[in-house]
Amino acid sequence: MKRITLVLATSLLAVGLLAGADWRQFRGTDNNPVSEEPAPERFDLATGENVAWNVPLVGRGPSSPIVVGNQVIVTCSSGPRQDRLHVLAVDTASGKRNWHRQFWATGQTLVNSFGAVAQPTPASDGRLVFAFYSSNDLACFDLDGNPRWLRGLAFENPTTRNDAGMSSSPLVVGPTVIVQLENQGASFVEGIDTGSGETRWRIERDRSGIWSSPTLLRGKTPAEDAVLLVGRDRLSAHDPQTGKQLWQYAAECHTISSPVGHDGRAYLPAWGLDAIEYDAAAGQSRLLWRQPRMAADNASPVIAGGRAYVIKGGGILVCGDLADGNVAWQLRLAGPFWATPVVAAGRLYAVNYDGLVHVVELGEKGKLLAKCQFDARILATPAVADGAIYLRSDEHLCKIAGKAKSGEPKENP
Repeated sequence: MKRITLVLATSLLAVGLLAGADWRQFRGTDNNPVSEEPAPERFDLATGENVAWNVPLVGRGPSSPIVVGNQVIVTCSSGPRQDRLHVLAVDTASGKRNWHRQFWATGQTLVNSFGAVAQPTPASDGRLVFAFYSSNDLACFDLDGNPRWLRGLAFENPTTRNDAGMSSSPLVVGPTVIVQLENQGASFVEGIDTGSGETRWRIERDRSGIWSSPTLLRGKTPAEDAVLLVGRDRLSAHDPQTGKQLWQYAAECHTISSPVGHDGRAYLPAWGLDAIEYDAAAGQSRLLWRQPRMAADNASPVIAGGRAYVIKGGGILVCGDLADGNVAWQLRLAGPFWATPVVAAGRLYAVNYDGLVHVVELGEKGKLLAKCQFDARILATPAVADGAIYLRSDEHLCKIAGKAKSGEPKENP
């Protein structure tokens, strides 16, 4: 079937951005949700304590917010069939909407009622925004909301669908945006040119449901960066610019929780947590350690301060040492959890499905500092940027931040 590719020939917007202050993809710019900047220990929606703003959204979505420059970008889906797709950009300081774009889905919008069509988290390279949906529509906009191109990947591949919904988020590495469509129909991974929307490479995949997301494994140089892809029976690493497989590791992988790449190692949710390293001399991957007590439930692992953090079944937060995988401590939280926890300056923020935010001080022992209630039905992982946490539910997008620093504009409560 003929491919739909809409390319609007306009010049790229030149934007000077500090990547360190951004949160550009699912679980942060490097797919590991950690920030060095402190965020408030507690907040209260009723009194407005540490709540900079709380704005309504135009539709549903488990997708997480991202932060690019002075904008928070979020996707939604609406309508009786969830076939109206939205992208919104909100000013980080005021909460005012900068722009809002909407278009019709070209692919299947049938999803489990637990989720919505706006399930994948958008991604950005700092100049462009890539909004992906369960309908397998991939739309590109510049930071002013001008459309650049649209790919209807389900229109191009009509059997590519999953009745529970697709939820893998896109990954941007250099000039390539990578999307994983692994399902019971036509299954593949495509590397798509960020500027033109044309396919640069394609890998055929097994026909099975995978909901985890492509993950960045940074190399010593950008040329050595790799993309990690989860399959049901293996983790594989690929060149993000060609799709060539670099190595693989056989394991029965978690199909929802995504791996983390950190300091040249991959941390894979499987029957526990597996720490994997590629041995270039031997030309193969090797298992460094496996910790069955760190078996993730739905949320992805977090790596911070020489330790790994996993929320396993029953809402138990487990902390393990990166050197050997030995468990340092456990702390019971109130679950269930779908959102991946985030870490800001030594505090871990874990948001359960009912919108209860647990603030945990990390150290030799985990200490619960506060519980703060946001909104019900939270599936989205928070974003952290410039000392603020951005929380998203089906109905609201909220900025949690302390008082503005001297010289900064005052924010609306």
